[in-house]
Amino acid sequence: MATDRFTDQMQAYGRWRSDISEAIEKYQKWLESNNMSTPEVEIRIYEVIENLKSDHLTIAFVAEFARGKTELINAVFFSEYDRRLLPSEAGRTTMCPTELFFDTEANQSYIRLLPIETRLEDMSIQEHKRNPINWTSISLDTSSSEKMAEAFLEVVKTKRVPLPVAEKLGLSDYRENETENMVDIPMWRHALISFPHPLLKEGLTILDTPGLNALGNEPELTINMLPNSQAVVFVLAADTGVTKSDLDMWTQNVQPLGGDAKHGRIIVLNKVDTLWDDLKSDDSIQNSITTQCNSAAKMLNVGIENVFPVSAQKGLLAKIRHDTELLEKSNILALESILAQDILPQKQQLVRNSIVGEIGAMAEESRNLISSRLSDTNKQLEELNGLSGKNEDVIGHLMKKTREEQTVYHKSVESFQANKKSFTENHQQLMATLSLTQLDQLMEKTRKEMTGTWTTNGLKGSMKEFFDIISTTITTGSQQADKVNMLLQTIYRSFNKEHGLADVKPKLFSMGKYKRDLERLNIEAEAYRGSAKMAATEQAFVVKKFFISMVSHARNTFFQAHQEVEAWGKAGMAPLVARIKEHRNQMEKRLESLRKINESRDTLQTRISELEKAAEALNGQLADLNMLMDTLNRPLEDFITDSEDVQVA
Repeated sequence: MATDRFTDQMQAYGRWRSDISEAIEKYQKWLESNNMSTPEVEIRIYEVIENLKSDHLTIAFVAEFARGKTELINAVFFSEYDRRLLPSEAGRTTMCPTELFFDTEANQSYIRLLPIETRLEDMSIQEHKRNPINWTSISLDTSSSEKMAEAFLEVVKTKRVPLPVAEKLGLSDYRENETENMVDIPMWRHALISFPHPLLKEGLTILDTPGLNALGNEPELTINMLPNSQAVVFVLAADTGVTKSDLDMWTQNVQPLGGDAKHGRIIVLNKVDTLWDDLKSDDSIQNSITTQCNSAAKMLNVGIENVFPVSAQKGLLAKIRHDTELLEKSNILALESILAQDILPQKQQLVRNSIVGEIGAMAEESRNLISSRLSDTNKQLEELNGLSGKNEDVIGHLMKKTREEQTVYHKSVESFQANKKSFTENHQQLMATLSLTQLDQLMEKTRKEMTGTWTTNGLKGSMKEFFDIISTTITTGSQQADKVNMLLQTIYRSFNKEHGLADVKPKLFSMGKYKRDLERLNIEAEAYRGSAKMAATEQAFVVKKFFISMVSHARNTFFQAHQEVEAWGKAGMAPLVARIKEHRNQMEKRLESLRKINESRDTLQTRISELEKAAEALNGQLADLNMLMDTLNRPLEDFITDSEDVQVA
């Protein structure tokens, strides 16, 4: 059935991930059986497999209040429950950011709710996630859709607090509900919902964000969660058009994500059923919808083809009632199609590139090493087959020639060791630049300056100085990384030229993604520094918000960069070191073989037989690796267009 298209695609994507995981596990066993594994390699493979297992396709839904965003989620993903699963009736709106996913490590389905009061603590949402004790936990009975829907009502709950309390929590935006100096604010800061829905089990994560400046109140959404989503669905309403708050949300939070190739942005014009009029012709209604789409596209500065007019409410109703005509009229299938045919393949390509870049490079090096062994074995076979009937002088000449080659090789290895030392020194300089100790000292200095200042300009100045310093640091690190890359390439080229090892290539490192991450964070900090809201907010909360949402994210970026640089330092010279060790072993085996043959001619045929068996085994190993590389590099097939034609991509 066509309405199940996205479900089928997610299942196909899940099978593809399973195939890749199986191929990597086979490679791991192959390394072990051929005594080619090392602790470092084991760790790298383990991390890739674990990352693949925990891989998620995250789709974030962003909109102001009353745009029908949650109803859209119900219609696209959860219609098989034959009811509204998530609360989206009139007066029921999501009050806190909500993540829906499947927790593979938990023994039961659950709702975890982070109390709104945690906004007063010096901990980010990400840090709270690592400590479940901080959350209010509710068991979820998945045997009843009614009980599930009832439990989900928690995410819409509010509480009435005195206005000063709301202001202290940084929730003064909710003053529009103010009565007698009391304000209704969300009861929860964040919600995590885990249950075994088929799509969620395949790795789908849905992020439902509330309106009313929730993105501004919880910067972690815009700094971390939205940028880490593979797609952001921005929902408008046909009955309101693009309001000022819609435009602000688009300009500040969604539009900037378009500069990153890994993100998809989808604009949905919801509630087009408000334009349906029994007194108008179908053409007239369609013209009204087209006019609204054109207006929205113009205001958001996008092509009209990027705006999808839908009726989430009618789409959900049509799926529940199995009304094909109403389903087509709701246009929900067009949205499902873009998710299935654009967003999923884009995600798959990113995952595949990452795996091929890591495991593919390792497997390629293994294949080159086996090819080198096979080449040396065949060379020895050719030499030994040519020795039949030859006198001792010929064998002695070969031994002398091999020793001379060995001497030259040892001298080049001495030169290599000097270059390796230079690489290590430059790598250590890069590690020192990205020092977390220095960053922590800067953070402490910034905190003291911000808490000790008496003026708003003082706060802004400390914020700017912090980002100026870390921006300079990351730029310096990028320049140092380029220098180390050039040195590494020079070392490899030199050794390859001298010894004909042209297949050995270094793994280079780029600071690009970390620079982009900090640049985006700096833009967010600049907007916060320049906002009127910051000037009107209590100083202690400004400091807390700046450190929880921005400084902690900057530190996490440095931590990830430091870890990757450290791992790169260990892996950078590893292929060349392995090839040097292999070449030395092969030369020693050749000398030992010639020495034994020189002592006894009976050894010649025995050694030839041994080499022939070794060559046969190496050809088998090469075939295994070729099969692995074929699996990793297999071109991605086009995604299906009909659910009856489901294939593994």
